[in-house]
Amino acid sequence: MLAGLLLVACCPAVTDTPSEPSPTPPASIAAADTELGWWNDAVFYEVFVRSFCDSDGDGIGDLAGLIQKLDYLNDGDSATTDDLGITGIWLMPVTQSPSYHGYDVVDYYQVDDEYGTNADFLRLMEEAHARGIRVIVDLVINHTSNQHPWFQLALDPTSERRDWYIWSDEPAGVGWHGVSSGFYYGLFSDKMPDLNYENPAVTKAMQDAARFWLEDMGADGFRLDAAKHLIEDGLIVEHTPATHAWLEGFRGFYKEVNPDAFVVGEVWSTTDDAAAYIGEVDAVFEFDLAKATLESAVSGRAVNVARKQQLTVASYPAGQYATFLANHDQNRTRSRLLDDEQAKVAATLQLTFPGVPFIYYGEEIGMQGTKPDENIRRPMQWEPDGGFTTAEPWHSYHEDYQERHVAGQSGDPNSLLNHYRSLIHLRNAHSALRVGSWLPIEASHQSVYAYLRTDDDEIILVLANLGNGPVDAYSLTLPAGPLASGLQPKLLMGAGEIAAPQVNEGGGFTGYQPVATLPPRSSFIVQFTP
Repeated sequence: MLAGLLLVACCPAVTDTPSEPSPTPPASIAAADTELGWWNDAVFYEVFVRSFCDSDGDGIGDLAGLIQKLDYLNDGDSATTDDLGITGIWLMPVTQSPSYHGYDVVDYYQVDDEYGTNADFLRLMEEAHARGIRVIVDLVINHTSNQHPWFQLALDPTSERRDWYIWSDEPAGVGWHGVSSGFYYGLFSDKMPDLNYENPAVTKAMQDAARFWLEDMGADGFRLDAAKHLIEDGLIVEHTPATHAWLEGFRGFYKEVNPDAFVVGEVWSTTDDAAAYIGEVDAVFEFDLAKATLESAVSGRAVNVARKQQLTVASYPAGQYATFLANHDQNRTRSRLLDDEQAKVAATLQLTFPGVPFIYYGEEIGMQGTKPDENIRRPMQWEPDGGFTTAEPWHSYHEDYQERHVAGQSGDPNSLLNHYRSLIHLRNAHSALRVGSWLPIEASHQSVYAYLRTDDDEIILVLANLGNGPVDAYSLTLPAGPLASGLQPKLLMGAGEIAAPQVNEGGGFTGYQPVATLPPRSSFIVQFTP
């Protein structure tokens, strides 16, 4: 209660206290299943601090503003349902950088001045952990800023820092940039020179930075940016054996520092390529599954997501991949869908799938935006007037901000926001939805998608009509499964009468129609109980 009262007002200014011990996660968010890891019980929320909440009226979001909004994500009280229920946060880069986005780092050890101080970050960790929220931070390891002191020294061919980057007397393909002392390699930009991980001193420097964030700052892990690009082999710039070997060594390092640390890799590639990184990182983002989920939500046909989900489950160790619908590098989910009803059914699938779900900030209210990147990273829409800042925001809101905002959706039981709230709270409350097995069910109608999530404690049916029309002529078939005679359906999400299946000898069913009519783009979650 005291923490909540303190957060009502803007937080006072604080100064760095590097000697302050790092906060420790409370027992309430200790790993529930050490074999799977605590992250398999979490729902993550991706935050661009610059755009989330401005506490000091300068038009730029900051860590103090994020702290003020933590109760929106999770108020720490499992009995309430008006928070989002988030149990993990991924922070886009918060270290010193000359750019608005932060992916060109100039100091791995200091929070960016525009966001606050290291002491603010420590306070964020304390407040987040008190609410049962873990926090991971973006660790940009492939490159630095060209303004980083390392690179400024490397411009001198005689400097000991020269070999910390990749140099050539002449350009050797795409990504080479010229200065007076030669050509350096920067895959993404001339402002982002790639680090040379064939130099052990570079590896040691990045390990030191990672140790600082885990030990001194109390972070719970990292999102590794551009993980597939670390070490090139001639013109081959991704998935090289040397990159895999480096990540395997880095995993050994961070697990020694903190065995409970979670690292998720950005491997923007096919499922086959991405799955090869498991064991070198704890999880990777599943880009193919995200694409298929949105395709099926738009087309109203289940075949894309059904096939991709089967491949995904077969390609990874149980649950060791991250699900999402869109992120800070892609057009926003709602801008790729036709309406909020499509967004609801896409959210149902993502948040009832196996894996570790990540939600991009504002996705829960259907914030919109398309490239360029600044337009998909706009300020969060809290109130009819925007509510992100009392000043001119660093970037304009989307044009629909007066109609689409948290305040307007909070009290509407049919809003996208409350659909997200219900889904996340259901996932938090039911272990089968978090860590249970996934079993596909054959549906006779092209718009119907169904599957079971099961563990030792419960059996849950997820049923969705992806189409834009009602469906009454459908049936579900499961030749064999975990069901037993006498189980009764209990509706966890959806409306209407639910019929019980006629269970066959194999624990499955044939010709099962749980609901007489499935409304357009509707979601049903059913628990089978004795």
